[in-house]
Amino acid sequence: MILIDNTCISDDVAEKFFVCNLDKCKGACCVEGDMGAPLEGDEPAILDRIYADIKPYLSPEGIRVIEEKGGYESDEDGSYVTTTVGGRECVYATWNEKGILKCGIEEAYNDGKVDWKKPISCHLYPIRVTKYESFHALNYDRWPICSPACGFGEQLNVPIYKFVREALIRAYGEEWYGRLTQAIENSEQPTTNS
Repeated sequence: MILIDNTCISDDVAEKFFVCNLDKCKGACCVEGDMGAPLEGDEPAILDRIYADIKPYLSPEGIRVIEEKGGYESDEDGSYVTTTVGGRECVYATWNEKGILKCGIEEAYNDGKVDWKKPISCHLYPIRVTKYESFHALNYDRWPICSPACGFGEQLNVPIYKFVREALIRAYGEEWYGRLTQAIENSEQPTTNS
């Protein structure tokens, strides 16, 4: 376990490997599960603000659901999650010509149409953050649909904390990420007896 400020990071984040392998999983994380992506703080308002700009990137079914029900809804805890199409894929997901689900928000971001990449919970995946009163717990969320990503990450030698580097910096800042990297690299150094 690694402690930095008010964050508690699971050793798995440092020790396990992960790189999304969309050719194998087909973006299943955008369709599997019992609800849409968790949203934080002002993210519902951001989704409202950018909707017109991301609409051309969304599926007809996603647009229909957003216009009927909205782009997000309350979960059982009173937090917000993205709405889904028929309890399946996220309304912001869209299928490409290879049958792979992609994030319409991220596609619009990559094309320079919006200034927001996607919900932080999606960007951080496979890390899930549990927020307690005095600290955040960052844990590796193991999911069978992501087993190709584990194998691919191992093959490429990319640990989880490096795979989600950009998202961790977005969530906690460059200095925090530098301290995380330093803590992990220092723990990997062999100790010498004097």
